[in-house]
Amino acid sequence: MKNLLLIFLMLLLSACGQSKQGAAELASVRANQAESALRQPSQRELDRIAADLDIKYRLVTNIPGKHCDANQSEGKCFEVELSFTAGEAIEVNNWSIYFSQIAPVQSFESQEFTIKHLNGDLHRISLKDSFTGFKAGETKKLLFRANFWMLSESDALPNYMIYSEQLQARIIKSTRAKTDPETGLEALPFVEPIHDVEKQFKRNKQDATRWLSSKDLYQRNLALGQGTADVSRVIIPTPKHIRYVKDDNTGEHRLLDIRRGVKVDFGPLDKKAVNAALQRLESLGLAVSDTGKHQGIPLSLEVQADDSKVIGSYGLEITPDAIKITGVDANGVFNGLQSLASLMRIGAGELPLVSIEDEPHYGFRGLMVDVARNFHSKDFILDLLDQMAAYKLNKLHLHLGDDEGWRLEIPGLPELTQVGGRRCFDPQEQDCLIPQLGAGPDPDSTVNGYYSVADYQEILKAASERYIQVIPSLDMPGHSRAAVKAMTARYNKYLALEEYEKASQFQLHEIDDTSKYSSVQYYHDNTINVCLESSYAFVKEVMTQVQAMHRQAGQPIRRYHIGADETAGAWTESPACRAFIADNDAGITGADELGAYFIERVAGILAELDIETAAWSDGLSHTRKHKMPPVVQANAWGLLPWEGHKQAHELANRNWQVVVSTPDVMYFDFPYEADPKEHGYYWASRHTNTEKIFQFMPDNLPVHAEFWLDREDRPFVSDDTYIKDGQGKLLSAPLEEGRKFLGLQGQLWSENTRSDDLAEHKIFPRLLALAERAWHLPDWAVPYNYQGFKYSRETRAFDDNRRKARDNSWALFAAALGQKEFAKLERADISYRLPTVGAKIESGRLWANIAFPGLDIEYKLAGQNWQPYHGPVALNGINAGAAAPKIQVRSVSKNGKRRGRTTYVR
Repeated sequence: MKNLLLIFLMLLLSACGQSKQGAAELASVRANQAESALRQPSQRELDRIAADLDIKYRLVTNIPGKHCDANQSEGKCFEVELSFTAGEAIEVNNWSIYFSQIAPVQSFESQEFTIKHLNGDLHRISLKDSFTGFKAGETKKLLFRANFWMLSESDALPNYMIYSEQLQARIIKSTRAKTDPETGLEALPFVEPIHDVEKQFKRNKQDATRWLSSKDLYQRNLALGQGTADVSRVIIPTPKHIRYVKDDNTGEHRLLDIRRGVKVDFGPLDKKAVNAALQRLESLGLAVSDTGKHQGIPLSLEVQADDSKVIGSYGLEITPDAIKITGVDANGVFNGLQSLASLMRIGAGELPLVSIEDEPHYGFRGLMVDVARNFHSKDFILDLLDQMAAYKLNKLHLHLGDDEGWRLEIPGLPELTQVGGRRCFDPQEQDCLIPQLGAGPDPDSTVNGYYSVADYQEILKAASERYIQVIPSLDMPGHSRAAVKAMTARYNKYLALEEYEKASQFQLHEIDDTSKYSSVQYYHDNTINVCLESSYAFVKEVMTQVQAMHRQAGQPIRRYHIGADETAGAWTESPACRAFIADNDAGITGADELGAYFIERVAGILAELDIETAAWSDGLSHTRKHKMPPVVQANAWGLLPWEGHKQAHELANRNWQVVVSTPDVMYFDFPYEADPKEHGYYWASRHTNTEKIFQFMPDNLPVHAEFWLDREDRPFVSDDTYIKDGQGKLLSAPLEEGRKFLGLQGQLWSENTRSDDLAEHKIFPRLLALAERAWHLPDWAVPYNYQGFKYSRETRAFDDNRRKARDNSWALFAAALGQKEFAKLERADISYRLPTVGAKIESGRLWANIAFPGLDIEYKLAGQNWQPYHGPVALNGINAGAAAPKIQVRSVSKNGKRRGRTTYVR
């Protein structure tokens, strides 16, 4: 009986086992059936997915958690949720999504997708074997973690691409950038708004940055005063000495009626020397003539050379009967005409009687524009030159080559622009570069392109007519991926033709170099091999061609910017570099010295061509002074809260020409205000508005610790004393007695600046404050202390009297922008940034104000239309609180054609 029972139990267990096995087999069959239902897509099906798949990008948190990789980005990471919703069923596989993500992905979580960082910012989302397709309306999600933080909605990049082998890549429609119809600026509808202060807006719990509310902005704007300032006598940039003529009886300022225009007497001056300035006067409404028939106010132009005065100095006299401008050179006369234009107000027919003696504070007054990362048109550059000249800036640092693009035609090296000037979907990079920075697969996109020789020479001629020196930059040896890949394509082309000598003539990469590195922008192949003689042949050929272009255009190239910054740790496994280090007469003993050696050698090549060297401070700081030419320009870009003044001082003490390019105030690609909707990077500053630039005292870098904060809005200390290590070695020191900086330069980097309008939005009106600080030394500026000093919030070198004088000066400057200068920018079709509006609800009324008095304000109540704001608005019982977000405010351009970003009153 027991045996029968045992047999029965065994049979029962066997049956159960077979049942489980059968169920597993059935599940496997069903899975295989599901998998077999997914197949290779056709181009039509791929196009349908691109048109139909809805992608959403949502920041989850910036607060690092246990999943952050401790070996990357100092253990800091942020989390993003990507969601994919299919409008129609997707029953194909073997496709991938390529997308740009500035901060590389560390890790991810998904049952059906994987992410891989490829190069630079390019990533690929692939399908796992477990991918089952999409049902109509189904949403699938993918969580990933990336390095550091995401604090701005503009960090996300557009133009996700879907791709399958043997098919054409397509942009996924839902990820395309749109244009905001009110502001004219780029918008990314697929990016969900940032709203959580603690998890999304701040870097960490110690971050003291305040999200700028309309109420906070209202309070800040109150410092500008309540009345309408008289800006009729304001000139931007402010002259060194100015005296206005008053009526002896009334005490009022006397005026000159200019409604009948001016009649110009050029004397011995060539009309071409000032033609651009006269054209601007005409564009502002002043009739200009030099014919005998015209009965306008006499305007005489003279040149009186004076070696005791700075280049570009001038005098301007407006009397009851005439206007006279005297310059120490033609540039000075040109500047005097621009001051005349600055006195003008659109629609007004009078000028104040005035006597001016003026000269620039700095000889170098510059702006750097990056057209390499994302291309900007020739027309944009020409318009920019007009405005630079209007405000007396005289140096255009044109950044033409970087990892993502080469933007200047070089005769004899067509690959540089044919390959390096375009991004498309070519994994082999023989026809174009791989897409970066959300460029998408279209090689004809406006973010791609280059200046032909004719284009570039047109820019040079326009610059010369405006007394602006163009300083070209093609970044080397790092930041050189576009050049490296272009010359690799050239190498492959001639190798296939068995023209071996030509193939290696300008080779920038070494085939057998197995070095592994990652640049600051996460490229592993962006650095020129500095141990190849062909690299120096390339530099010489390029510079010889650039020199010829300048000469033919009538603006000889006097200075070239090597770049030389952020060079990654390349060359460690390069056979050529190992051989060079083992046997050279340059004194090089290790791979860490090769970057400086490259700069020294390129500086020598430039010297042979009679071209001066310029470069970024971090690259130059490692060079040996005795190996460099006597004239070197160093762009100092150290952060002030990180004691960046020390490197600027060290390079100036080498007797090099230091151009202050401080990121926390001089980088125009940073946000204007602390708000996630403000466009730009923020690694050095969360808010760099026009007032902050106006406050800058570039002669005295460390003093800003008294009143500025670091990138997390926390106090910092600037120690500008003599500092030695334990062995008595001097680590840092103040400027040597009498040392001064050459000048000041603003920077617009273009990683996420994809249009000309957005570039103008970031440059203007900050450019006007840059011009003010580069030209004029205000009385409230703290002189540099050559004995050294340690500055902090507790010290008082910048005392209350200076602060009050500065703030009063800013109030007048801001009013001049709002009442006079913005209208002039609009005449030139410049898309300057319209400020967000300050507003509050108090005692049942809406109160609003603006950073630039003179611009109009509009408000909108829930369910109603926009209305002009003329003063406090009764809200019929609405008070601050839950109802407040229903009220919106925005600014209006002077001509009424554009609107600023709409904000809620909170």
